[in-house]
Order: sequence, then structure tokens, then C-alpha cells
Amino acid sequence: MSPARPTPPASRLRILARGATRRCPRCGAGRLFRRWFTMVPDCPRCGLHFEREPGYWTGAVAMNTILVGGLFTIVLVICLVLTVPEVPWVAILGIVVPITLLGPLVAYPFSKTLWCAVDLAFLEDRKST
Repeated sequence: MSPARPTPPASRLRILARGATRRCPRCGAGRLFRRWFTMVPDCPRCGLHFEREPGYWTGAVAMNTILVGGLFTIVLVICLVLTVPEVPWVAILGIVVPITLLGPLVAYPFSKTLWCAVDLAFLEDRKST
């Protein structure tokens, strides 16, 4: 029986894709959340520790803000382009206000795993140099 070969590290694209789908960026394992807002401290498969230091999740807050702000902007611009010159502001607010209120709650777990993926991608980059 031949010895097991070490698996090469995943590409940055694969790491980011795993993070965007709420999976471990290192190994791709799922079930990283006990509940929607409660993340396990370590990956159940590879043992990757997620919160590396106090303040680590500040990047996840930024990712959440970027995701929700981007969605808000895209929806607002599309609504404006489709309705100019008679812009129905009340109807548009009825669409974009729920995005700003519910968007951060929906994006929360995705932003945490995506931030872990961004961090891991840069960490792997630092190791190779």
C-alpha cells in the first residue's frame, strides 16, 4: 500500500466559493452553524479555528455591509431606471427598506464564512512567500 499523498491546498476561487456557501473554506465541510446566528468555534472535519483573535469578526461585519449595501444599490438603481420620469417613491421604499432591515440578518452566516475564506486565502498566500 502506498503512503497517502498530501492534498494540495485549494485554489483561492475554491476557498471563496466554499465560504460563500456557508462551508469551511479549508476542507469544504458543512454544518458550521448550530443555529442561524450561532457558529461552531472549530470546523468539525479539519479543526480550523474560526475566531482567531478578539475583533476578528469586524471583517465579517464589513462583508455583510458590502453585500447588503450592494444589493440595496442594485435594486434601487434598477427600480429608478425602470420608472423614470414618474418615480413611485413609496413603492420603491416598500422594496428597498425591507432589504436594508432583513438583508443583514439573512447575510449574517454567509458573511462570516466568506470572511473566513478571505482570511484563509490571504493566509495561504503569506505562507507561500
